[in-house]
Amino acid sequence: MERKKIVHTLDTPYSAVTWPQTTQEEQDAILELLCQLLAPLGVHRKSFITPSKGKRKRSKKAGSSENPEEKSQSSNSPPTPELDAYVDIGLTKISRELQAMSSQEERSPSLEAAPSGHEEAKPEPDNKPYDVVFVARSGQPSTFHCHFPQMVALAARSQPADKAVRLVGFSKACEDRLSAALGIPRVSSIGLREDAPQARGLVEFVRDHVPPIEVAWLREARAGKFLETKIDAVPTKVGVKKPRLS
Repeated sequence: MERKKIVHTLDTPYSAVTWPQTTQEEQDAILELLCQLLAPLGVHRKSFITPSKGKRKRSKKAGSSENPEEKSQSSNSPPTPELDAYVDIGLTKISRELQAMSSQEERSPSLEAAPSGHEEAKPEPDNKPYDVVFVARSGQPSTFHCHFPQMVALAARSQPADKAVRLVGFSKACEDRLSAALGIPRVSSIGLREDAPQARGLVEFVRDHVPPIEVAWLREARAGKFLETKIDAVPTKVGVKKPRLS
């Protein structure tokens, strides 16, 4: 006869926030559009930017004069594509920007209106919020990206509902494609800022197929109502006691 015991557990409102649900076909389409958008950045980087050889190599050349050939080559290289100013790469950079967005109140159109007779100053790309954050979830521990759903949900509160930042998590390994598109060795997360050139089609497709993130416990906390502690009594099977060896 099976033995059972009652185990009591406490439910917490601060449960993990789930990632937006998308099909694999939608993820593949988004990845294809994203790689096409980023391709000019990779072409420019491979053609005109010398790959880094590490901090040790740079420190040895710190006191030496710059090579005249390298100086002339860098001066003759064309400027980076305009899209470069609208793309952030890396977990640390994107996390800091999301934190800055979440600390801002929702922008009011009445406050943004320019005074009469004056043209409204356009913000620099670095000051524009994110439209979409892309994360390659496959092949790395969840501790590296588990904070993104909650941070994106908080950052979206500073934006109008129709322009709320979206989060796209790629469940299939795609680091190699993103690295090839950008021309850098490793890519795990990409942030695309508002009004990025040539990105309208990608952003609209993401908004049509990726829902915004909802945080249930945040909505309950803002209501200011008292919630009783929830204690769950869960019956659990007890294994057969092994006999002692003499």
